[in-house]
Amino acid sequence: MEKTFTFNSQQLESSLASFSEKGITEFTLQDSEILGHKGRLLKFLQAVRKNAPDLFVTLPVDAKILDMDVCKACAELNCSLDIVLDGENKGGNFLFDKKFFARRAQMLNTLGLVFGFDLSFALHEGDKLKSFFDRLNFSVGLYPNHIDFPQIEAEISDRKKIEAKPTATFSTQDIRRSENIARSASVFYSYGRAVTWFLAVLAPLKIEPVKFFEDFFEWQKLNNYGLENGIEKIAGLHSEIEKMQLEFLKFKYEEKNKGQLFEVVSNIVRLNGALSRCFGEGEESIVEMSYNPDEILSGQAMNVQSFFDNAFMEYSRVRVFMGSDGPDFKYC
Repeated sequence: MEKTFTFNSQQLESSLASFSEKGITEFTLQDSEILGHKGRLLKFLQAVRKNAPDLFVTLPVDAKILDMDVCKACAELNCSLDIVLDGENKGGNFLFDKKFFARRAQMLNTLGLVFGFDLSFALHEGDKLKSFFDRLNFSVGLYPNHIDFPQIEAEISDRKKIEAKPTATFSTQDIRRSENIARSASVFYSYGRAVTWFLAVLAPLKIEPVKFFEDFFEWQKLNNYGLENGIEKIAGLHSEIEKMQLEFLKFKYEEKNKGQLFEVVSNIVRLNGALSRCFGEGEESIVEMSYNPDEILSGQAMNVQSFFDNAFMEYSRVRVFMGSDGPDFKYC
């Protein structure tokens, strides 16, 4: 069983040097005074770099504090940013600033930072189902590593359950529908580690992410995966999620009369999945390929139709393993 340590603000910086000795490899900063003050946050990040450079740090932050100074300091560490995709009520509608979040995401992606969004629904006055759909579609387009939904996080963590309550603009039925889509998105996108390829494989289907996730949920129900009752049983099993991803993608591509493209999609999903499990779980594997693996991992494959039209099939087997600079592969 993993040990959990807690530190108060006064202890934190002085304790960083002892983290390695205590066996602490991951740390989530939950001190709102540090997280909400640029100067204190920069000081903390500098202390981590000096005293615990190998520590993986998770920072739940407000996007407003993410200027270039903070982002550059984060880029020097092993860290992940959890950003609340929030907005405000204006004239009875819950609105969020797309340009603001798009600029922040562009900066994070340019610096190569890992980040995700906290995306809630039915918690703010004026929020509507359509607005939640808009936020989810928008957030996926910014290439977040993961999207967390506070209302369902209690199903898979010790995070306190946040109840969504029906309002005049967000009905009980809307909440249930949102919860189901959130579960589906969590499984397929976040726990399915789909950030690298999701938008590329979605493009030929010509449907929005929300529609895709809702279809995935209904498909899961028909196939008795039972995710309407929670996702805790499958959240940590990436190899099982990958099987579901491939089965559902095959179904959708055939449904859209794009079945001829699925072999490209399968190569993309399986090779990226093997590399992610090598990095995350240290798992070595053999992957059967029908296209050149270097080309599958290139930008060319991010246009599935064009890749299918121009690439030559090339059958091979590659072994995925942990190399000196991270996950690697070679022909076998």
